[in-house]
Amino acid sequence: MFDDIPVDVGLVHVGERIRKNDVYVELGGPDIREKFELVRVRSPECISDGTITVVGPDLSGMEEGKKYPFGILLEVSGNELEEDLEGVIERRIHEYSNYIEGFMHLNQRYDIWTRVSKKAYGKGFTTLAYLGRILERLMKNELPIIEKLQVTFYTDPEKISPAYAEAKAIYEKRDARARGMTDDDADVFYGCALCQSFAPSHVCVITPQRYANCGAISWFDGRAAARIDPKGPIFPIEKSECLDRDKGEYSGVNESAKKRSLGEVSRVYLYSAFTYPHTSCGCFEGIAFYIPEAEGFGIVMRGYRDLTVNGLPFSTMAESTAGGRQVDGFHGISLEYMRSLKFMAADGGYARIVWMPSDLKDQLAPFIPPELFGKIATEKDVKTIDELRQFLTRKNHPVLERWKEPEATPSEKIPTGTVVAAGDLPILANGFKIIFRNARIYADHVTIVPVRNEPKRGDGRK
Repeated sequence: MFDDIPVDVGLVHVGERIRKNDVYVELGGPDIREKFELVRVRSPECISDGTITVVGPDLSGMEEGKKYPFGILLEVSGNELEEDLEGVIERRIHEYSNYIEGFMHLNQRYDIWTRVSKKAYGKGFTTLAYLGRILERLMKNELPIIEKLQVTFYTDPEKISPAYAEAKAIYEKRDARARGMTDDDADVFYGCALCQSFAPSHVCVITPQRYANCGAISWFDGRAAARIDPKGPIFPIEKSECLDRDKGEYSGVNESAKKRSLGEVSRVYLYSAFTYPHTSCGCFEGIAFYIPEAEGFGIVMRGYRDLTVNGLPFSTMAESTAGGRQVDGFHGISLEYMRSLKFMAADGGYARIVWMPSDLKDQLAPFIPPELFGKIATEKDVKTIDELRQFLTRKNHPVLERWKEPEATPSEKIPTGTVVAAGDLPILANGFKIIFRNARIYADHVTIVPVRNEPKRGDGRK
């Protein structure tokens, strides 16, 4: 099937990472503003089956070590195809691209990040036509309802702009459609296991009010995918009994998570970042991160390049959040989930959000309650946690109510509780850095004292 491709193609390469020193070229990624992948259903007469077009420099014309804009447009036709299936087929680009030896594909939609390795280029993977052929053959083989397919790649910085704008408009149209439903309206949710090659215990739960973490699959997409490929990676989840309406816990979701994660995950709260939060893969669009000093959450998106208010960049927190784990206070989320009335509803929703980048805040302005909009800080308002606390105090943010400590009587015994729950907890000791991964530490009492370097007896110092 792939005898004419100069590199190997198969499941064995799924999960391969291409590190910085091994990269020949990078297409898309966090340093490139315009990048996208899009599928459009067309009428048969509009498709020149098997045609692959590169608008801009091909791999052989690119400079080693450089980064380029990247657009992937797949146009498909077939008697059984409909517009509802575009997002479903689109998500398969991520899956099938990662079958290729020496080609890495991360994320989705307007966040795609791909790399070609030096080794693959040296073997002859010198044109995007190979990527196009692989996508065409796998799409038709795995999804027989696709009868005709043509591929266009955009790498030209100027010519990609109108295509990028069109893609963004189409994404918004799809997302807006799903906002009309509530989770109570659906008897069935959907699960997605596309990212289990990267995060084995992760199973994404897709509901009308909780998009997939990647932001690419809505409840409607899940329904369409399960219908056309019943044995595929997207599958129905019976809601069954509602165990906790506020937190969003359902017996059917718990059973599905336990089965699909092989027992790693047995309970899931769909609307909370604490205790049993929804797992996170690595393709999430953003992170909601708990700030204990403020008793609130900050939000950072994948494209944000500066340090957040807690002094950490997105990449560091992503490492603590990803992997299919349930980590208290670190919660992978999609942009569309932040537009939902169920957004972290059990934790207070937007009344619990204290910081986010200014461009994200502007983007979410129609969805943030007006009385809270001015009380959420951005990087333009504060740079440190101390400045954040001062800002929240001036603005009388609702989290101030959580700062009031209850009066304790001397006879009250302090119960044992979680002192720390974090993905990566670094501790410095005698010149060594010890990192506890996904650790929870319990203690009855904690004493913090400064360490002073006292001169040893007889060392001659005074």
